[in-house]
Amino acid sequence: MAKLTKADFVAAIKEMTILEIKELVDGLKEEFGIDPTAVSAAPAAAGAAAVEEQTEFTVLIKSFGDQKIQVIKVVRELTGLGLADAKKLTETENGVIKENVKKEDADAAKEALEAAGATVEVK
Repeated sequence: MAKLTKADFVAAIKEMTILEIKELVDGLKEEFGIDPTAVSAAPAAAGAAAVEEQTEFTVLIKSFGDQKIQVIKVVRELTGLGLADAKKLTETENGVIKENVKKEDADAAKEALEAAGATVEVK
């Protein structure tokens, strides 16, 4: 018996009726003890896990701590904002310092802010 290629198999399925395809699936279950729907669901689940891997992060300031002036200086360095805007951002709970940045950049910003005395969260 000649081996069927994937293209030949797909072409054969295209010519089948729904009833014939159901009989084919039932035959596969009976002959090999497999459920084709379970096989196709496994790669989808693996793909969903890959999608969940986060590549962009947001750095939020929770509080400025005891060293407000130091934190404002770091915020200015990280954002390029003027003094008044950096002060306002520093005083804003959950203020966005960096948005949609790489993990390395988010970690560097977090370290700098925490070194200045701020409480920071990376999402």
